[in-house]
Amino acid sequence: VQLQASGGGLVQAGDSLKLLCAASGGTFGSYVMGWFRQAPGKEREFVAAISWGGGRTYYADSVKGRFTISRDNAKNQGYLQMDSLKPEDTAVYYCAADPNYIGYVAGAWGHWGKGTLVTVSS
Repeated sequence: VQLQASGGGLVQAGDSLKLLCAASGGTFGSYVMGWFRQAPGKEREFVAAISWGGGRTYYADSVKGRFTISRDNAKNQGYLQMDSLKPEDTAVYYCAADPNYIGYVAGAWGHWGKGTLVTVSS
């Protein structure tokens, strides 16, 4: 499956932004989907994940209560709604997919898309 993240941009602290992950070349519903981010000089970190049918979601503590992951398998799309953004959320955001693994270890995910930059100004 091929993935492409989009929707990033420059926003102010407190604003909202919704990222899109468009999938192609596979049955999207057969994959767990996740979002990761990487800030300059830092390692890629887990943000959120969602199970195949969307019934289970998982979040990093740093975004819990502010971000919402969702998916629409009929459209082959996944989303990350980001509210109450903070400057520390500034990073390149990546979507990932895997047929089986749903966890926070980036190296365990099998499929990655190019990232989209989110910049939050104070």
